[in-house]
Amino acid sequence: MTLRNERVRKELMRDISEILRKEIRGLKGVVSIVDVEVSHDNSFARVIYSVLGSEEDINTTKEVIEKSTPKIRYNVGKQLRLRLTPELKFVYTNGLEESSRVVDLLNKISRGEIK
Repeated sequence: MTLRNERVRKELMRDISEILRKEIRGLKGVVSIVDVEVSHDNSFARVIYSVLGSEEDINTTKEVIEKSTPKIRYNVGKQLRLRLTPELKFVYTNGLEESSRVVDLLNKISRGEIK
């Protein structure tokens, strides 16, 4: 990955997080941008996100993000100084959920609740 790609990746992570927080209504739970994978020519970006909340919160948030992708891309285009705004593809991962479950298990083991 080139230095430029890395800069675009970091900027996309920051901008998309901010747009989700400020511009997109109807999100449930806590949404985190885990990573952004940018193509070599910056024309495509895969946005990997996670949602901390109930199953219903996760499904609602997935739908809202899916419907809001064009609006998110438009807002990214206004903030990002690139000739072409990358096409965005949002991919859900349950990484935060899994890690919080592992932490809970470790806490239970340390308290002696699980042997």
